[in-house]
Amino acid sequence: MAQYANLTVEQVHEKLQRGDDFRLIDVREPHEHAVARIEGAELLPLSRANEWVGTLPADQEIVFFCHHGGRSAQVAAFLAGQRGFGRVANMLGGINEWSIRVDPAIARY
Repeated sequence: MAQYANLTVEQVHEKLQRGDDFRLIDVREPHEHAVARIEGAELLPLSRANEWVGTLPADQEIVFFCHHGGRSAQVAAFLAGQRGFGRVANMLGGINEWSIRVDPAIARY
């Protein structure tokens, strides 16, 4: 069974700061995204995954996040296990942890 990586918010922040080539995907819903968001992240709501999951390239590094990390872990596990993606990761603690440890200006809800 293929595995996905778990990255801390600090590790993801470092990747962004270095300019690493990866996609940061927010799987929260639009109403959550309106409250708090990470600059540069793409919004692909989990509720519409059947519309976008087939468009993701299996060879690109992708980091998923949500509010606390549960929904993004489900997406990462699905892509690694069912689709054979080798470069997917879940951001532990989600945007809530990002707000605490990286950018306190981002609203917590």
